[in-house]
This record gives sequence, structure tokens and C-alpha cells, in this order.
Amino acid sequence: MAGTAPPTYMDTPLSLIHTPKFETGKACNNLTDDPFTIEASHMALSHNSFIRGFNSIYQQAPRVQSSTDKHDFVGYCIAWIDCVVQHHHYEETEFFPNVNKAAGREDLMDGAVHEHEAFYGGMERMKKYLEEKGVDFSASELITIMDSFKEPLHSHLKSEPPAIVALAEYNTPDTPIDILGIAEAAGKKQVTLGFLFNTLPVFFLNMETVNFEDGMWHEVFPPLKGIAKTVMTKLIPMWHSGRWRFVSCSPEGVVKELAV
Repeated sequence: MAGTAPPTYMDTPLSLIHTPKFETGKACNNLTDDPFTIEASHMALSHNSFIRGFNSIYQQAPRVQSSTDKHDFVGYCIAWIDCVVQHHHYEETEFFPNVNKAAGREDLMDGAVHEHEAFYGGMERMKKYLEEKGVDFSASELITIMDSFKEPLHSHLKSEPPAIVALAEYNTPDTPIDILGIAEAAGKKQVTLGFLFNTLPVFFLNMETVNFEDGMWHEVFPPLKGIAKTVMTKLIPMWHSGRWRFVSCSPEGVVKELAV
């Protein structure tokens, strides 16, 4: 197969999810947009980055051959796991508790927390397996582990954005819920220097914005433009650059040819 170019990334085995904003058919720069729909859409876009990360691992695992590639690929896989786990940790420790506090409730997002538990075990097994095996991992064994949690993971990623939209029901004059403010404050707390350099590129570089949903989110979410976008998508990924070869998208937000 020498000389054959690697394939372009495809949305398989997990399919992408549409944003609630796109499904309403409204322009995304409408200042009167429902904030719950906007936050749910941001979450859907984040979840699609996780889905592309999962798919890129699933598609490339059988084709990784050299020890150098396998070393970098293991680092990429672990970064993806850490990114997804950190996202759900921030939800459980910051985002959900503050939504409950604003609404005067304790249980609004209990369903999402239970969904997290359904795939945590599989992700933990995947990370432990990769840490123990390193470059000696078996692609078939890795994919078997991924198969064990892909359905509960995908089910959760699809169901959580509508659950965020539904929170609008609890937004009343007596219990106002600043959903966008809560999400922004919670998100800032999850980014440490180590997370920034070792993990975050797996999020930004699996984000396709140019064509997804007719490009309505390009340079809208993630909210990065100019120098900030260059730093996050080109400069920071120079650290551990070998890992980020395996991402699904270019820094410009276009699906690309895979590394292998």
C-alpha cells in the first residue's frame, strides 16, 4: 500500500448531532435568541468535537504501524479521553450545581449525571489499557473497548443539548437562570496550563466549522478570531505536535486527510 494517501476523515461510526439553533432555522446572530437554545447549541458543537475525536481514533487505530506513530497515537487517545472526562467533571462540579442553585432545585441535571456514569467505566478501561500497553497496544483490543461504551456515550452526547433547552422552563422572575453566564464562568475554571498544552488541542482541532450546518458557526463558536485563534489552533499545538497529527480537522476548521 506504499504511496497510497490516507483517507479523509468520515463521520463514522458515531454520527454528528445537529444544534438546536440550526434546527430552529433562525439566523445565529439574532440578538433575541433564546439563551438556552444558544447554550445547548454550544454544547452540541462541543459534543461533535468529542464525536470526531472518537471517530478519528476508531478509524486510524488499525492503520498505525511504526513505533513513533503508535507513541504519538497513544498520546492523542489519552488526550481525547482526558478532554471528555474534564468536560463532564466541570459539568458535575460547576455547571450543573450552579444551574440547580439558580433554579432553587437540586435535581435538574441528575439524568445527565447518570448518563455520564454509563460510559465512564469504558473510558477508564481505555485509558488504563493504553497506559499499560503503550506502543504495544492491539488495534482490535482497543476498538473492542471503544465498542463497549460508544453507544451510551453517543446517546448522552445527543440527549444533553435538548435537556439544556428544556431548562428554560425553570427560568422565572423569581428564579432567573443566566445560563450563558453560568456556562462561561464554569468553563473558565477547567482550563489549567497543563490542560491547555496537553489536552485542549484535541478539542479545537476536531471542530469543523466551515461546512457544518452551512457554516453558521464559523468564527462564532468556538469564539476565537485573529491572534487568539492562531495561538489556540497553531501555536499551542506545536507542543506535542506529534499527537495532533491524528486530529480530524485543520486549524481553519475543515475536515482533513487523516494522518494514517
